[in-house]
Order: sequence, then structure tokens, then C-alpha cells
Amino acid sequence: MRKTTIEEVAALARVSIKTVSRVINDEPNVRDTTRLKVRDAIDRLEYRPDQSARRLAGARSYLVGLLYDNPSASYVIDVQSGVLDRCRAENYEILINPCDYKNHALCAEIENLVRHARLDGLILTPPLSDHQELVSMLRKQLIPFVMVAPPNQSDPARSVFTNDRDVCREMTRYLASLGHERIGYIIGHPDHGAVGARYRGYQEGLSGAGIRFRKGLIGQGYNSYISGEEAARQLLKRKVRPTAIFAGNDEMAAGAMKAAHEMGLTIPGDLSVAGFDDVPLASHSWPSLTTIRQPIRAMSEKAADILLNQIRGEPVNGLQMIPSVMVIRDSTGPIGG
Repeated sequence: MRKTTIEEVAALARVSIKTVSRVINDEPNVRDTTRLKVRDAIDRLEYRPDQSARRLAGARSYLVGLLYDNPSASYVIDVQSGVLDRCRAENYEILINPCDYKNHALCAEIENLVRHARLDGLILTPPLSDHQELVSMLRKQLIPFVMVAPPNQSDPARSVFTNDRDVCREMTRYLASLGHERIGYIIGHPDHGAVGARYRGYQEGLSGAGIRFRKGLIGQGYNSYISGEEAARQLLKRKVRPTAIFAGNDEMAAGAMKAAHEMGLTIPGDLSVAGFDDVPLASHSWPSLTTIRQPIRAMSEKAADILLNQIRGEPVNGLQMIPSVMVIRDSTGPIGG
């Protein structure tokens, strides 16, 4: 199939080739009416600019990097989908790069990646968005970047957040409303900044429901299915076991459900279980998992939007907060129900 040329776009829009090039490259000094005419011609002719030609023509590479170090495949897929949707709409490409958060040479490697691949900017996902040395290096080198779910709100212009603490408080109070007082909690991987916010939300939920915090009802997980299973097994072996377990992510919650089944406990009759994220596993498990739906794809789209605005020199105003919401399913119920 023959490719549409830039000359054909210019002819249809009745403008010069230079004007079409300016619109494609988001350059200033083009009237809004002219810009709309050119974009309409591009859409009608299904014109796709040659990326290598664009890179040679200007300072931008039209390539952004997406960095991740997360064991959850569904999380990474959702992040990629959100970033791709937004970048493709602006004729940007993405370079997806797995990283080792604990690599001592991480900062040097990322700096080299940006230079050699001529990346226009970076999107950092947890736990890389928690890596203060990396963030400091990017600021110092004036490399545009955005953080998805960083551990604090110290840099709102470069961040997209969700309400981890508030929604975990809400979930804990929901479990308490079902009559549960011994509500166990499985903490996620300590390298992830959101882990602390979720744990504080759980503690505040207990306090708000008038339930005393018990250190013996806390298990340490590492965001994996196996760690959730092991942590839950230890909690359920206690002389006075929890009647509900709230895990810091769905993978660990699913592991907790497996441990309960193997120990002869019914869900939710003997034990209620809740998670966080709403990955596909949550709705496909048996029974289906009560959880908190984290808007990963929407957060990633917003992160890409902020990054592209940075690259174009456009300001980002206000805190970018996309709320997570509870999803009540079959794994939770009244105590003894």
C-alpha cells in the first residue's frame, strides 16, 4: 500500500510543506485555524510522519522512555497501555526499559540510556519513582521526567498520585462494619513508597472503627503470591487468628486465600480477604476478590500527558490525583456469615 506524502497533506490543506512540518512538530507561530486544517488533512489522508525524519529535522527525538521494575505483569501491561495510548495520539514512540532498582550503577545507566537513545523524557513507575538518587540526577541533568505514584507530594508538577491512604482507611472500616475486629494486614514490599501510605490507612481505619491495633496481626509480604501465602499462613496459625485479612496487593491476597483453603477455612465464612489493585486475577479467583481498583492505566495516561507538556514547555497546574475505589466482591462477608 502506497504511503501518503507530506506534499499531499500540504495540497489538501492548501498550505506549504513547511507549515505541515511545523504542525507535525508542534512548533509555535501557526494559527489555530491553520493547525486544525492541517490536522484534519492528516487524519483524512491517514498520514503517518516518518519518525526518523522527524528526529533528524529537529532537536526532539519523539521518543520517551518508560522505566519499570515491578514483578506484576498485569501492572506493567496496564502502565504500557496507558502510556502508549497517549503517546501515539501525539505521534510519539516509547522505549520500554526494565531496570533493577537495587543496581548501584542505575543512575549512570539511565543517564547513558537517555543520551544514547536521545530520549526526550522519562516516565518512572514504582519503585523507581521512589529512587531519590535517580530523581535528583534527572533534575540536575534537566531531563524531563514524571513519577507515577511517588512516595510523597513534594514535586506535584512531575507526579501522578492516587489516594492510597484514604482508600485503605475506607476498606479497613468496611471490614470492621461487617463485624470484624481481628483484622490482619499483610504489608507490601518495603522498597515501594505506597506501602507506607497503605499501612497507615489500615491503622487509621482501625482507629476510626474503635479497634485496637495489634502488632501480632501484621504480616510482612513482598508483593508476590508466595509471600502473601506465607504471611497469611503465619497469621492463621496464631492461637487467636484474624477473622479478616487485608493484603497490600491482590497477588498477596490471592496467596492468603490459598493458605486459608489449604488450612480448611472457608472464604468468607471463616475468613474475609481483601486486596489492592484489581488485577484480572481478582475477578477470576474463587471466590472473587474484594479489592481496591487502582486506576493504573488512567494514571499512566496522565503521566504521559504531563511529560509531553514538559517537553513542549507547557506548565502543569495543580495536584494530579486520580482516586482509587473499593470493589466489593464475594471474598468478604459478615463475621461468621
